[in-house]
Amino acid sequence: MSARVAIVVGAGGELGRATALKLAADGFTVVGVDRNADGLKELWEGVRVEVGDATDPAVAKEVVDRIAAEVGPPEVLVNALGTYHLGDALEATPEDLRLMLDVNTGAALWLTQAVAPYMRDLGKGAVVHVSARPGLEPTAGAATYSVSKAALVHLTRVLDLELRPLGIRVNAVAPQILDTAKNRPYLPPEVLAHAVAPEAVAEVIAFLVSDAAAPVSGAVLPTYGA
Repeated sequence: MSARVAIVVGAGGELGRATALKLAADGFTVVGVDRNADGLKELWEGVRVEVGDATDPAVAKEVVDRIAAEVGPPEVLVNALGTYHLGDALEATPEDLRLMLDVNTGAALWLTQAVAPYMRDLGKGAVVHVSARPGLEPTAGAATYSVSKAALVHLTRVLDLELRPLGIRVNAVAPQILDTAKNRPYLPPEVLAHAVAPEAVAEVIAFLVSDAAAPVSGAVLPTYGA
């Protein structure tokens, strides 16, 4: 086991799982976190798993504290949590907005709060959140989703300003459409042809948490595909 500990939240999904496996291959001791215990079963046995809902700030802190105590202080956090909702702005409900913000924005804040003290004590750390193209470019028909991802983009940049002086880099990736088993049934062939494999985005995330990306902080990298 490496002394360099990476936490990947959302590791029960295809992007989180691909990222966890990539970081493990790169030599990190990886802990995969998800509220979906079944999804975590697909991680290979070299990756430790923790079940927890990071949209709850108390749970996010509890899980991170337990990992720090039992595995080691985290040097890397990858937050691959996300959910999606279609709907025009005039049709949006309070429940729609609350869910999108809780999952797509809130969890990013609670998780960063939880890992920051450990990274500060280490004198270094790298955080990567997963936003989306609608967070950078207005998109009709997905109002609450777009707003929540835009909030995550802005949060990433705020966290960069606040945490960079502590040696903690905060970046994000912004995919458009991922080529996943969940998405494929709903995508027409002409759209699927431009979808990006989770493994390709995981490579970008792995770069952002690596020493090679030491000068990069506050960036939101488009991973839209061709």
